[in-house]
Amino acid sequence: MALEVKGARLDWRRVAPMLGAIVLAALLNTWALGQNGYANVYYSAGVKSMLLSWHNFLFVSADPGGLVSIDKPPLGLWVQAASAEVFGFSPLSLLLPQAIAGVVAVAALYVIVRKRFGTLAATASALTLAAFPAFVAVSRDNNLDTLLILLMTLACGAALRAIETGRLRTLLGSAILVALAFNTKALAAYLVVPGIAAGYLCCAPGPPRRRVGHLLLAGLVCGVLSLAWMVAVDLAPATHRPFVGSSTDNSELGLTFGYNGFGRVGGQKGGPGPGANREVLPKVQAPAAMSGASTSAVRLPEPSPDVAPKVAATITEVPIAFGTSPGPLRLFRSGFGDQDAWMLAFALFGLVAIALTRPARRDPRLAGLFVFGGFLLCEAGFLSVSRGIVHPYYVSALGPGTAVMVGAGLAAMARPARRWSHPLILAAVLATAAVQILLLHRAHYLGVWQVMLVPVAAAGALVAVRARRFSRPGLAAVLAVLLVAPTAYTATTWSQPVQGTFPAAGPRAVGGNGGAELSRAQLATDEAVMRYVLSHGAGGRF
Repeated sequence: MALEVKGARLDWRRVAPMLGAIVLAALLNTWALGQNGYANVYYSAGVKSMLLSWHNFLFVSADPGGLVSIDKPPLGLWVQAASAEVFGFSPLSLLLPQAIAGVVAVAALYVIVRKRFGTLAATASALTLAAFPAFVAVSRDNNLDTLLILLMTLACGAALRAIETGRLRTLLGSAILVALAFNTKALAAYLVVPGIAAGYLCCAPGPPRRRVGHLLLAGLVCGVLSLAWMVAVDLAPATHRPFVGSSTDNSELGLTFGYNGFGRVGGQKGGPGPGANREVLPKVQAPAAMSGASTSAVRLPEPSPDVAPKVAATITEVPIAFGTSPGPLRLFRSGFGDQDAWMLAFALFGLVAIALTRPARRDPRLAGLFVFGGFLLCEAGFLSVSRGIVHPYYVSALGPGTAVMVGAGLAAMARPARRWSHPLILAAVLATAAVQILLLHRAHYLGVWQVMLVPVAAAGALVAVRARRFSRPGLAAVLAVLLVAPTAYTATTWSQPVQGTFPAAGPRAVGGNGGAELSRAQLATDEAVMRYVLSHGAGGRF
């Protein structure tokens, strides 16, 4: 079916699946979004401080006085600050940029995949990303991961175009997007580079020397743009800028390659371990060291109505701050599994299926395997072996690679002429169903669906492999069945405010307080600190 629009033919068979994925992503990302308040108040307070002066904006100051900077690169925070400047400082002006970035990432992935693997693969990929629990959780928060993932996805799309054309300018565009991702969340952005480099080196046109030269030049551009802001900050006199937050040497480069970089892989203070439980029936009073008439008599300034802390009753639950111990199955175990593993087994089988098709060097499918398959494997490897601070929501970066391997693998398996396609379909469906049942059982969620999942998915798979005429519709139906559980699990983010520091999906994920996300104990401590500082002659900057 096609529609004539100003001389151009609009094919609804191609447009409708993309619109469906976009609607699903928009619904999951934005429904009841306002309940999340200021989510991660560390970033929200920083954005409010950044709006006070260009000095604070440039150096991403965490406080109004410009004493300490936020411990992340500036791009994502600049986007939030720009939104707050245009629409006013409010929860939605800080949260909507991430929600929109998540929807754009789904649409971009559909466009990228459809051109290389077809409509079935593009639809499967877009829907898988739209319903990826960790991806939706960060898209409903003001953490920086959604913008990072969008930029990495766009970099992969530009890289695939560069591989197809051999144009240096397109490869440089991909390098610029990687540099922007680096300026969003530092070295995490470079996990997309090995797949891009391997794909261009192996699949791009032209002699090997030319391809190597292009990669070196693109790498140089990426490196220079990545480090430009950090070097500028480090060259600024220390007395004229904030101290670099979370660093020990007051250096952005030290922070990037230490605490925020290799320290997360090799282990560092603050890595996996038990978190402190929230207080039960806390005593709302100042600590002993800060008590006394001189401090209790100090009058604190009234908070603005739009940022008044929403004081909630404290609870004993604590969010899962880290995954389990490193290992090959870490992505399936507690902490990580329910946020990322719903379609991961199918993605791994899909990667194998694409490889078994033996695409030629100039086949776009081979480039897609290198770029997005490399993206998936690098992310999975990093998350599986890292011994430092690796939070469960980091698995959101697995979303694009997982989604593309699901979609492209499904398209590869949909060709029944291949001898391996039937057993691979059955193995992928049964393994994925088994993983989903394990995750649902662990969460005590959707008990009826746990019983129905295997027979329904197996029946669809059998139809796909036995009835050649219905192979593609059968696989589409199987995909729809396998997406029920992750979509329902993801939609639980609507039920309560997100825990701003550790956003997660799931019926038993620890929620936040909404508002400014302060408990009574936290508010009492903060007020005691402010009274102590004010009563001891601290200047306004402090």
